[in-house]
Amino acid sequence: GHVVRNWKVRWFVLLQDKLLYYKIEGGKKESSPKGRILLDGCTIICPCLEYENRPLLIKLKTKTNTDYFLECCSREERDSWALDITGAIHAGHPVQVQELHRMKNSFKLLDNISLHDIVERMYDSNTGIKLTRNLDQGNRYKETFTGSALVDWLISNSFAVSRFEAVTLASMLMDENFIRPVGTRSTEATRFSDPSEKFLDDSTALYMFAENSKKNTSSKEEVQFNISELSGTIVKQGFLVKQGHKRKNWKVRKFVLRADPAFLHYYDPTKEENKPVGGFSLRGCLVSALEDNGVPAGVKGNVQGNLFKIITKNDIHYYIQASSKAERVQWIEAIKPLT
Repeated sequence: GHVVRNWKVRWFVLLQDKLLYYKIEGGKKESSPKGRILLDGCTIICPCLEYENRPLLIKLKTKTNTDYFLECCSREERDSWALDITGAIHAGHPVQVQELHRMKNSFKLLDNISLHDIVERMYDSNTGIKLTRNLDQGNRYKETFTGSALVDWLISNSFAVSRFEAVTLASMLMDENFIRPVGTRSTEATRFSDPSEKFLDDSTALYMFAENSKKNTSSKEEVQFNISELSGTIVKQGFLVKQGHKRKNWKVRKFVLRADPAFLHYYDPTKEENKPVGGFSLRGCLVSALEDNGVPAGVKGNVQGNLFKIITKNDIHYYIQASSKAERVQWIEAIKPLT
C-alpha cells in the first residue's frame, strides 16, 4: 500500500501498456480495477532484495518515481511475471524484447570477475547474503542460505545477468571451497559431474560458507610463462569448463586465445592476480568437436554435451566443455586458423 504500508492480495492483469490490479471479494475479483500502473517509462528490478523477509518481490518504479512492490507466490511465478512485464515495457522495441529473451538464458560471465570479491561482498553485514537458521530432516543448521537466495543475490548485485549464469558462478564458489552444501538435497547434488547440476537453484537446498572461505588460497606452485607468449593479440576470451590432467575433475576456467604468437591460456577465476595457471602453443595442434551422445573416451565423470578436444603436438589431450553447441563452434573456428 502507498498510504498504509501493509500488504494486500490483489488480482493483477497485464495489458500492453499498463498493469491493472483488482480487489478480491468473496474469492472473486471486483469488476472495476482498484488501480493501475502505467508501464511507459517504468523500470523493473527483479529480484528485489529490499525486504529481507520477502525474497519474491518485483519492484516497479514509474517515470513519476512512484515505487510499487509486488510479491509473488513462488520464484518461478515471480520470474515469469518479471519477464512478461519487461516485455510489455519494451513492447514498442522488438529488438530489445528479443535481447531480453536471449539474456534470460544467456551465458557470458564478466571477463574481470573475481570469486574473492564476490565472497567479500557476500560477507558484508549490510549488503551481503542474509544468513538464516534452517531445519532439514530433523537437523538444525545455523547461518545458512538457500540455493535460490544465492542466485537472487548474485543477479541483484550484477555479478550475473541470468539464473543460468548465477548457477555457474555458485558452482564455481562451491568447487573452490568458498561455500559448501549442507542437508540432504544439496549434498546429493554434488555427486553429479556436470557443473550445472552440482548447485541447485532451489529454495529447499541449503548452503553455508566453508570454514576457510575467507582465507581460501591455493597451494599449487605458480606456472611460469614467457612474456612473449602473453604479448599476442587477444582473439577470443570467455569462460569454459576444463577437465584436469591429474584429478580428472572439471573446473570453470577463463580461457584467453591469442595470436602472434598463437597460444591458448587459461586462468583460475578464484585468484586475484591476473596470471594464467596453464597454457600451450597452438602450432601443430588438432582441435575437434566430440560426440554429444554418451561420454567420449578420455572424459571422466558423467559429463557430456558441447565438448571439444585439443591435442597438442606433444600429444597432450585437453578436454573442454562449452555452454552451448554454438559456443563450441565459435571456439573451434577461432582456434583452427591458429594451429
